[in-house]
Amino acid sequence: MYLVCGEALFDFFSENDAGGIASKVNFKAIAGGSPFNVAVGLRRLGVDSALFGGLSTDYLGRRLQQVLQEEGVRPDYLVDFAAPTTLAMVAVGTNGSPHYSFRGEGCADRQLSEAHLPTLGDEVRGLHIGSFSLVVQPIGDTLLKLVQRESGKRLISLDPNVRLNPEPNIELWRERIGTLVRLADLIKVSDEDLSLLYPEQDPQQVIEGWLKHRCQIVFLTRGGDGATVFSRTHGSWSVPANPVKIADTVGAGDTFQAALITWLTEHSLDSVEGVQQLSREQIDGMLRFAVQAAALTCSKTGPDLPYRHQLS
Repeated sequence: MYLVCGEALFDFFSENDAGGIASKVNFKAIAGGSPFNVAVGLRRLGVDSALFGGLSTDYLGRRLQQVLQEEGVRPDYLVDFAAPTTLAMVAVGTNGSPHYSFRGEGCADRQLSEAHLPTLGDEVRGLHIGSFSLVVQPIGDTLLKLVQRESGKRLISLDPNVRLNPEPNIELWRERIGTLVRLADLIKVSDEDLSLLYPEQDPQQVIEGWLKHRCQIVFLTRGGDGATVFSRTHGSWSVPANPVKIADTVGAGDTFQAALITWLTEHSLDSVEGVQQLSREQIDGMLRFAVQAAALTCSKTGPDLPYRHQLS
């Protein structure tokens, strides 16, 4: 079982108003949040998962709980809070890329404290962390303590998924990511993340620096240009994106992440030792599986992650 840690929220997508009335705006709300998506994506791909996160007792929070239940995500690590549900207002650009504006200060998904840290049994094979839950408080420090406690004992995967709207202080992001990359075994990062974190640095140099710690493998996603993998043992290479008619790219990175974990799980390599012994051919298969999965998500509107039977 994989434990995904972080936020659960609702994405609000604006829709065209049939009447063209300026005082009226239509929205379509879809359950989301990067960790939420990864937990759901794992279940759709056949991997047992749970979400360690705070859920509101309000209407939207109960809907999030219902989605997790219907998707089969285990509820063991969910914590209820009498605080609002975070809302993310999403505008999709002409190239399908999303732009977010968050309403989350004081909301339920940020409220996890050290007192909520769970004791993990042997059934938890690994942890995944990422997105703005890494830097907003108190959950940011809570997740750091969890990862510090579990690093080296279970597989740790990290996706920075930088979002400056909920936390605009890029120095805070750099400091926290700089700490976490020393504790992770596997990292997935986008070219957009690196351009925000280290705009003056060559991405390859940044990633090679990460590989000098305990991390064994880093996947760099580059949107329509495909993805590149950097392995401590086997070097670096790239694969192209799968051709697809793009609806939007919402959830593509989360799908990529879930697919990486799924590949490791299916091959019984979802452990610290498993990642350390990956061959070049295995890493390439893992990379291509994740690229294929992400392409399916890009062909649909919103974070509609694929099911295992849709992938070869």
